[in-house]
Amino acid sequence: MSGGGLLVAGTTSDAGKSVVTAGICRWLVRQGVKVAPFKAQNMSLNSFVTREGAEIGRAQAMQAQACRVEPTALMNPVLLKPGGERSSQVVLMGKPVGELSARGYHGGRQRELLGTVLDCLAELRGTYDAVICEGAGSPAEINLRRTDIVNMGIARNARLPVLVVGDIDRGGVFASFFGTVALLSREDQELVAGFLVNKFRGDVSLLEPGLGMLHGLTGRRTYGVLPFRHGLGIDEEDGLRVSLRGTVRESHTAAPVGADVLRVAVCAVPLMSNFTDVDALAAEPGVVVRFVDRPEELADADLVVLPGTRGTVRALEWLRERRLADALVARAAEGRPVLGICGGFQILGEHIEDEVESRAGAVPGLGVLPVRVRFAREKTLTRPAGRALGEPVEGYEIHHGVASISGGEAFLDGCRVGRTWGTHWHGSLESDGFRRAFLREVAAAAGRRFVPAPDTSFAALREEQLDRLGDLIEQHADTDALWRLIESGAPQGLPFIPPGAPA
Repeated sequence: MSGGGLLVAGTTSDAGKSVVTAGICRWLVRQGVKVAPFKAQNMSLNSFVTREGAEIGRAQAMQAQACRVEPTALMNPVLLKPGGERSSQVVLMGKPVGELSARGYHGGRQRELLGTVLDCLAELRGTYDAVICEGAGSPAEINLRRTDIVNMGIARNARLPVLVVGDIDRGGVFASFFGTVALLSREDQELVAGFLVNKFRGDVSLLEPGLGMLHGLTGRRTYGVLPFRHGLGIDEEDGLRVSLRGTVRESHTAAPVGADVLRVAVCAVPLMSNFTDVDALAAEPGVVVRFVDRPEELADADLVVLPGTRGTVRALEWLRERRLADALVARAAEGRPVLGICGGFQILGEHIEDEVESRAGAVPGLGVLPVRVRFAREKTLTRPAGRALGEPVEGYEIHHGVASISGGEAFLDGCRVGRTWGTHWHGSLESDGFRRAFLREVAAAAGRRFVPAPDTSFAALREEQLDRLGDLIEQHADTDALWRLIESGAPQGLPFIPPGAPA
């Protein structure tokens, strides 16, 4: 017998689908329900490697953690990794299968994947009591409905009830709710059970008349009003949609242990991937993390991080165009700390040979580290573990570049020269002992009286965040009604709201 299910859709991208899905998952698992997350198709540059070596979206890995289960490729069978404005790498069941333009993907390839997606969902529903699915963008993208496999396409095929999330902080939430339903076909509308208001500030009693009118207009109820909470945007899906220039990663609220703070500048390179690597730094009391794109913004930084990117050669060109490349080389020569992760590590090397990602051929790197990189067609997807700075470290690798190292000191399968470190390992800074040892070295090199907190546990902070999401659902949603949806499907007899989807 198949387990229950629910599709969390949104009126827009970034309406809060990922965190609402995680919150529902965490609420359910605390009730003793065996639950799994699912997103049929994800477009993101933030990804993760499962224990079996499959690449999936980081949001689904975070949701699996909310469910207290190990993430697998079944939870995100299709991952699209943008390589620019018009093309993406298609990752199917955790492995890359090629590059496609948006027109090529939506023109036929996407629909071909529906069978795979439905098989994965059926397998999860056969294993778990409930599967909480996340949609993508809006379910009312009328130009894409014919080939949709992630919103109403999967809801219709799997007979999933749909909960539509709207971000009231943006404004226009009532129009967005009504318009979303009214642009769906009669058959799709039958599955839209109701709404969930996200990021509300103020007195809920002032909102209730509007919710009553919305029910009168649509015949659909609102299942909860979630208040605005700072610091819940964990493992964002995409760095393309928003400019990260000047953005400060939210830090742990505790005061610094030492006399000084530590300033970290992250170069906001194009097609930045897995920028969530720096979340573990931002979680440290007294560490301030900013994203920057000008050389003068590196001047007062105690540590500069060159993050991963889906376009190593393009990012290198961008750094040179903005004179950040010169600033990084000068900084390394002065013995001021620089950390390159994945694509950032490759950029710091001497030479890049790329006939795969950019097809640019031979390109000189910044020459800071004794490394030569050749891009292979097969992608490295591993979960390495080891030791560095006297501490155990775990991470994960996602890259086409193969590094040949000819000098320096060994560092997480990469190398170190002076106070410049480079590694392909994502997630290493989540290892608490290693992170503290690394920050002590950075502080000493920078002459800062910064002291890492002795008891910061990134895993515990992540669990606290997930519990806060579960609390939001438990305290501000009608959980009895939500469970009825998950167990029994959408209510019968929901009215049709004209005009419906265009023919």
